[in-house]
Amino acid sequence: MAKILIMASDGFEQSELFTPLEKLKASGHDVHIAAPKAGTIKAWDKDDWGKTVEADLAIADQSPEGFDALVLPGGVINPDNLRLDDKAVALIKAFADVGKPIAAICHAPWLLVEAGLVSGRRMTSFASIRSDIRNAGAEVVDQAVVEDRGVITSRNPDDLDDFVAAIEKAVA
Repeated sequence: MAKILIMASDGFEQSELFTPLEKLKASGHDVHIAAPKAGTIKAWDKDDWGKTVEADLAIADQSPEGFDALVLPGGVINPDNLRLDDKAVALIKAFADVGKPIAAICHAPWLLVEAGLVSGRRMTSFASIRSDIRNAGAEVVDQAVVEDRGVITSRNPDDLDDFVAAIEKAVA
């Protein structure tokens, strides 16, 4: 089974972290959560704060070595915070540099823009950031999941089953 890293901060969209976490663990994968610092982080659940989850790792201490894939949940707050975190952006770039799958849902493709991984790729995202993705050089499509050269993108929580299935396929 694969060892998968989910990277998030306070304000991650609740379903976009918990659904992959639970489904990937149920499939037998070893799943870890990295945040700006190890400890509790809090979800955003539609229109208010949601559940908390324990991040067992600090982003600054991580590298792609030992992991098989990186998962980036969305929400508006989470990727907006992480794209200002140089260590988070560097970790995304490092996963791409060694050719390990990166999966981003909803607003998380903002992180892919910041990491310089969008140009020339076919991608999808939450509707409100599609112009950002397009302006960064992606071919933007409106479908549940898009896989292009190791980058998996999805639109929103309605696509979580397809998103998790694509991650499973990528690490198989």
